[in-house]
Amino acid sequence: MTGACPRCGARTVFAGWVRFADRCRSCGQDFASFNVGDGAAAILILVVGAIVTVGALVLDAASEPPFWVHLVWIPVATVLTVGGLRITKAWLLAQAYRHRARDGRLAE
Repeated sequence: MTGACPRCGARTVFAGWVRFADRCRSCGQDFASFNVGDGAAAILILVVGAIVTVGALVLDAASEPPFWVHLVWIPVATVLTVGGLRITKAWLLAQAYRHRARDGRLAE
């Protein structure tokens, strides 16, 4: 979750905010071989969508605010999604490393 290499523990997984580095600068682990794809975004859409929906329903049931008050959920959902993207991508890469997942291979 800190962007640490799953092999050596150095914080070298990311080259940008959410862009993976090609290789670990410490141990040479190839991060390009791990394809987490859109999994992180899909997970976050489901989790953040559930949080925002429940929050909006609870707010509406508790105080029946005007419609424009619910516009607050747009920045809340954006911040939760963008903020969680780095953590979720790092977690998926770590799981792929741990379970030796690779593209185009069936489990043996």
